[in-house]
Order: sequence, then structure tokens, then C-alpha cells
Amino acid sequence: MVAKRNALGRGLSALIPEDLEKEDKNRIEEIDTNLICPNPIQPRKVFEHDKLEELTESIKKYGVIQPIIVRKEDNLYTIIAGERRWRACKSANIKSIPCIVRDIENKNASEIALIENIQREDLNPIDEANAYEYIMERYGITQEDVSNIVGKSRVYVTNIMRLTKLDKFVQEKIVTNEITAGHGRAILSLPKDKQIEITNKIIKEDLSVRDVEKLVRENKKIKTKKVFVKDKYITYVEEMLTDRFSTKVNIQSKKNKGKIEITYSNSDDLNRILEILKIEE
Repeated sequence: MVAKRNALGRGLSALIPEDLEKEDKNRIEEIDTNLICPNPIQPRKVFEHDKLEELTESIKKYGVIQPIIVRKEDNLYTIIAGERRWRACKSANIKSIPCIVRDIENKNASEIALIENIQREDLNPIDEANAYEYIMERYGITQEDVSNIVGKSRVYVTNIMRLTKLDKFVQEKIVTNEITAGHGRAILSLPKDKQIEITNKIIKEDLSVRDVEKLVRENKKIKTKKVFVKDKYITYVEEMLTDRFSTKVNIQSKKNKGKIEITYSNSDDLNRILEILKIEE
């Protein structure tokens, strides 16, 4: 009943026995939809209305082809995988749904829920990033572990998780498909107020990711010049020499080394300074 998937790393294949399909056929139960609860750690937070309606109509015509997976908790059942099917059944006023009841530990339940959604590739990037972050924080695992669980590269996981550092406004625009994850990554290095400003510009002007990358590079070039504060002693010597020569004197000093610049306005002024220094022409 549960189709085997490819490229899962240590995911489902490590959590479920090889003969699970045969066992599952004998373990399918029809369970009242009112006794079933959503998984509080469901990685997907946004369910697209149109797609849910399509699934509802399909279930009305053909029924639930693939059972959902649940875990029994007291007199209720918590969904491990298949929340969309359960929601569609509720929408279609179907009183019961075929379920496979599994007794597995919480970590495995989280992993299966995560894997099922990601392998179907219908999570938006922000929900996917939050799912990875949740798994890592809750169970103390690394990005490498996550990449093995979901069968994706470490670089992919790292790049997706960086999106959680974006301003919440920007994240919302990625969830609603007003900008892409690529746009989000392009503005990650900017302060959050600047992220919001450029996000609005992306939406208004329909900018490509390349356009945004160019904007970010230009933004980084506009830097406030650092205010260099001279050593008090150097400042004192400058003032003393300026008074001595009656002209501007600048001392550049770094690590006890440097140079003295004495300004003169014409040849007579130069000769005057040389006379003070008692240097013959």
C-alpha cells in the first residue's frame, strides 16, 4: 500500500521493515474521521485551497486510494502522514478513512511526516526550512543527518535553512509565491529593513534574481566612510608643527611608522619653510 520511494538516504527504508507492504495490507482500519487529529509537528503549514478542492472531488469519485498513517494516542489517532487526504475526506463529509496504525517513537513519526511531504515536493521553501530546523533542534541532529533523512544534498539543506534568517515579511512573500526562494537568498546579507524595501521593489517591478543580485552588489558599494580618529599625541604634534611652520601639517601614522606632510603654497612659501628647517637649497 505504501509505495517504496527512491533517493531517501536512510529515510523510510531505515524506519520501515522490508515486508511492511504485506503487513500494512493486514493492518488497514477504517477509522472515524472525527477521532483523527492533525499532527502538531506537521511540516507543512499552508494547504493550497484549489489543490485541496481537487483532491476532495477525486476522493468523492474514487475514494481514498492510499491509506493515511496514524499513531494511536489514548482514544484518538494522530496523523503521521496523509493530512491532506484526511482534510479532503472531512471536506467531502466522508465519515471514515482507511488508516494504517503504527506504534513508532516520536522522532520516527516526525521523520516520516517530513519525508512524505518533501518527497512529494509540495512543501513551500519556508515550511521546508522550518521543518529541517525543527527536526535539528528537537532531536539534536546535524544538517548532514537531515540531508541523509530526506535524500537531498547538504548544500541544498543549508541553502533552504538560510531562508529562516530572512525578515518575516519576506518569508511570507515566498510562501505566497510573490517572490522566489532565489530572490530570498539574494537579499539575505542585507539588513532586514533593506530586505523589505527590495522585496517590495521585486514585486512592483517584477525583478529577476539576477536583477536583485546586481542591486545587492550596488548596495554594498555604498558604504559610509569610516571615521578615523587620530591618536591624541599625533594630533598634538600636528597642531604644534602647524603653528611652527604657519601652514597645514598632516601626520599619517600606523604601527609607530608614518610620514609627515607639510603643505606649501608657492616657491617663496617653500623657501620660508626650508629656512625654518635650516636646510640650504
